[in-house]
Amino acid sequence: MTRATASANSRQNGGPSDPANDNAASTNPVPSPPSGSDPGNPGRRHSSSAPPQPLVAFESMVEALQLLPRQLQRQWTRLPLMDRWLAGELLGPLLFGIAAFTTVSLSVGVVFELVRRVAESGLPVMAAFQVLMLRLPSFLVLSFPMATLMATLLAYSRLSSTSELTALRSIGVATWRMVVPALVVAGLMSGLTFVFNDVIVPRANLAASITFDRALGRALSSERGKDVVYSRFGSIQSNDPGAPAQEGLAQLFYAREFREGVMLDVTVLDFSHQGQQQIMTAEKGIWNEKRSLWEFLNGRIVNLNPGDNTTTSAQFDRYFYPFTSAPIQVAKLPTNAEEMTAAQAIRAEQLLEQAGDQKEARRMRVRIQEKFAFPFISLVFGLIGSSLGVRPNSRTSRSQGFGISVLLIFGYYLMSFIFSSLGVKGTLYPIFAAWMPVWLGLAGGLLLLRQASR
Repeated sequence: MTRATASANSRQNGGPSDPANDNAASTNPVPSPPSGSDPGNPGRRHSSSAPPQPLVAFESMVEALQLLPRQLQRQWTRLPLMDRWLAGELLGPLLFGIAAFTTVSLSVGVVFELVRRVAESGLPVMAAFQVLMLRLPSFLVLSFPMATLMATLLAYSRLSSTSELTALRSIGVATWRMVVPALVVAGLMSGLTFVFNDVIVPRANLAASITFDRALGRALSSERGKDVVYSRFGSIQSNDPGAPAQEGLAQLFYAREFREGVMLDVTVLDFSHQGQQQIMTAEKGIWNEKRSLWEFLNGRIVNLNPGDNTTTSAQFDRYFYPFTSAPIQVAKLPTNAEEMTAAQAIRAEQLLEQAGDQKEARRMRVRIQEKFAFPFISLVFGLIGSSLGVRPNSRTSRSQGFGISVLLIFGYYLMSFIFSSLGVKGTLYPIFAAWMPVWLGLAGGLLLLRQASR
């Protein structure tokens, strides 16, 4: 019998045990390291014991995206069957109209010009394709209202020709109730048009211009402009200390070119002191953000005093001039209002108002109102198209619907151009110049719907 066995038996029998074995048995066992700890360093825990926060957030986002189609499908099934059926009938013609109008307008407006540039100016084919894709959103915006008009006209005309709308009338469904799905689809297209027109199109057009110029070796930076003019109106100090100051043109800022934050060939006319005129020219002008002053380099200052026919001049290497930073903001804004976002257009209108350019400020106010009024064209066309198509025994083929849509669109845009011109001229207020076509279109659509309900 071994010693360990004898010791165990002696314990069971209550006999004396071996002190050496008792000491060995009474020794505390080494505790196992906790889960997730480093065996070499028990105080250190592995980072894998809990998932990191970004991973948890990503998993939550993936789960939410997976549940989104189910929620949309659940909401879709809650809609009345008639609305789902009519919306499904509108989907096909709507997609066809977007594809047709986008293809035609894109081919006429961009493709032919890019092909000519590739053949004559050596524009790379890949760059031409990038410009084409970047210009696509601007033509999609134009095709959304036209496609809405064509889709509602064709879908309701087909349903009317097959007597399906007649069947709905026979069970007591009102005509205006049949048009509601078309108006909802048109409203969604209006929202999509606004998002494209204010968020996507300005940035895409700017990127297209930069890509096109770089491919032809004509541009290196998006921060550039030519013939930057800014006039500042303010108080004009009188020579008589007791006379009150007059309001008028105080300074006129001109730069031949703005490139990468630097004004080139700058001329500043200062009329802020009555009876004295100052002309300053400089090769470069840089806005000093710390001092809130303009820093002009390598220039000349000429002071004219018509009272005593004296002229003084001085050259300078560096000269700090107190003036606003508005010329830089003017130079950075797109020259075309259609390439501006709504926020940029509002900022441009404020700068023009400060500069005292009332004509350009009025034109910009009209363009701002048009940016909000233009998306509602889809709603107007949806009402007109569905009101024309819902008439009893209305039969319109796809080619006829395309032709009618083109005529209605031409008439609407002609009316919009006339009202816009009247607003820019000052004959109409900007809000009336931009929204009057929408109001007249809605009134005409409601009149057509009333006639179709009889």
